Amino acid sequence: MHIGIAGNIGSGKTTLTRLLAEHYGWTPKYEAVTYNPYLEDYYHDIPRWSYNLETYFLAQRFKDLLEISKSDDVIIQDRTLQEGVYIFVANNREQGNLSERDFDTYMQLFNLMMSMVAPPDLLIYLRSSVPHLVSQIQKRGRDYEQSITLEYLQGLNRHYEQWIDNYGGNLLVIDADDLDFENRPEDFASITDKIDAKLYGLFND
Repeated sequence: MHIGIAGNIGSGKTTLTRLLAEHYGWTPKYEAVTYNPYLEDYYHDIPRWSYNLETYFLAQRFKDLLEISKSDDVIIQDRTLQEGVYIFVANNREQGNLSERDFDTYMQLFNLMMSMVAPPDLLIYLRSSVPHLVSQIQKRGRDYEQSITLEYLQGLNRHYEQWIDNYGGNLLVIDADDLDFENRPEDFASITDKIDAKLYGLFND
């Protein structure tokens, strides 16, 4: 089984992935951030490095999906292949950071990959407002993230909502602004109760 965690920068995806993996005994797949060779350059010059960064992410996530498809474990993935396309690439194209030529090449790669893999069995979307995202980004203090603009985060949030509104698979939306699932057990339990309902039918939605 494949569980995907989706959400904007600073929404808590990695933390929730870790906590759910520990709680259920699932195998986590984390996004390549700390060792991504393009990430720091990207935030200093987004138009120059958009195609490089997104293609790197695409390759890594596709590799993860191939491994997931061959595994008998329940695997929980920090950010999905589809997000790279429908959120980040779409946002960069809209803001003029990605040329139509690069976009067309990227989409050829994406469509080929999607013909070979399946979407998650359950997608968990962490919905967060921009003020909450900014607070979390500032709190974790990654130098390369401090140059992220409000316009950029707002664009990502808009694309997330459009994607989620049209998502056709098994979906669980978590409003994350008022939750502290890392430090408040009752908040984490509220999430696992909803996951149990989706996966095992223990409760009504």
